[in-house]
Amino acid sequence: MKQFYLLFLLTIPYLGGAQNDSLVLQFDEYLGYVKKYHPVAKQAQLTVSMGQANLMKARGGFDPKIEVDYEKKEFSGSEYWDRLNATFKIPTYFGIELKGGMEQAEGSFVNPDETFPDDGLYSAGVSMSLARGFWINERMATLKRAKLFREQSKADQDLLVNQILYDASLAYFNWLRAFNEAQIFRNFLENAETRFQGVKSSALAGDVAIIDTVEAKIAVQNRALSLEQAKVALMKRSLELSNFLWIEDVPVELQPSIVPDTNVETAVDETLEIMGKPLDSFTLENHPKLRSLDFKVKGLLVDKRLKANKLLPKIDLEYNFLTATPELLNSLNRQDYKAGVNFYFPLFLRKERGDLKLAKFKLQDAQFERDNASVEIQNKVTALYRELDSYIAQNQLIADIVIDYGTLLSAEERKFSFGESSLFLINSRESKLIDAQLKQTEVQNKFLGTKAKLFRSLAINPENL
Repeated sequence: MKQFYLLFLLTIPYLGGAQNDSLVLQFDEYLGYVKKYHPVAKQAQLTVSMGQANLMKARGGFDPKIEVDYEKKEFSGSEYWDRLNATFKIPTYFGIELKGGMEQAEGSFVNPDETFPDDGLYSAGVSMSLARGFWINERMATLKRAKLFREQSKADQDLLVNQILYDASLAYFNWLRAFNEAQIFRNFLENAETRFQGVKSSALAGDVAIIDTVEAKIAVQNRALSLEQAKVALMKRSLELSNFLWIEDVPVELQPSIVPDTNVETAVDETLEIMGKPLDSFTLENHPKLRSLDFKVKGLLVDKRLKANKLLPKIDLEYNFLTATPELLNSLNRQDYKAGVNFYFPLFLRKERGDLKLAKFKLQDAQFERDNASVEIQNKVTALYRELDSYIAQNQLIADIVIDYGTLLSAEERKFSFGESSLFLINSRESKLIDAQLKQTEVQNKFLGTKAKLFRSLAINPENL
């Protein structure tokens, strides 16, 4: 019922009420819904299913097979022939195929070599490839590649889920920034209106000049204009966040009554599972992107081995015991048999050698891609850790600056109450404080965005969401 309750709150317009009655959309709850219901997250789950289906398809190359060939011809009252050839085959992994069969033929015009006992001729034997196709063949290579693709799809799923959660996190942080900026202008608009009413009362009492009310009114108008612009930005960020909100395959729209968690910094590390991961503990061994590239390299290595195997001659051997009484095991003997050998070898091997070179080039290209990705990830993660250290210091500095500007504004307002200052100085101090608070929200946004970038660079697929 919880998801339907949230669906109701997200989609039903807010019917009045104060800001205190708003519902806070927690960061971890938000990402949990993104991971569970967003179409891209569900699409990521399909990659594993596709890997499983591909593996099932590859294993189908080793399924036992029944083949039946029957034909009959009658013309002008004569039976030319009536033939039946049934075979049961069991392919095995190493290019060996077990076979059993039965042949029957009768008629006026059957070939002499098709003269069989009345109940048919039964056979049991084996066929195999020597040289080409023994250690590796198309069926073996397809199965190996399918197994590697299944494991690669699991790593790719982690990458896809990580990417959608990263995009959703940035949308939440941008929404939080727009919300904080709107709150800043809303608070200062209230201050400006209170100040305007005070100046207006003082002017009517003759304590200050009438012209001061004009300056106070201009300050109110500027704050109102900034608030309207902030509301537009908040509306845009809310719609961007709504792109990630789906409940039970239904897209939902964020309503004004839903607000972000302004203390999200305490929950980001735990939600994104980057808490307690210092730089010296970071390793590349289990990184999903590198694991995906490793499986890609292994798949191309299988392809190269298959192409190299095709340089060998093709020698197919077949041997079958023959009997007319299959119910008697001792009827199978070496005197009654059917055997054959097939040899094939192109003289110049230009096609095979060309395929092998292409396979080697593709393998080298994938290895270069893997090596480059390893260096890029290592350097990017190192840079992000150092950037986070810098933002910690920046957050402390801008917090101190905001406090100092607030102190200056309070002092200026106190001096104004004693008649020792002017509205111009108060507005100037207030503008500096507004700029500092906006800068504080910007630094916070960059700090949270850098944490999200670290989350993406580590390619984490949170297990607790």
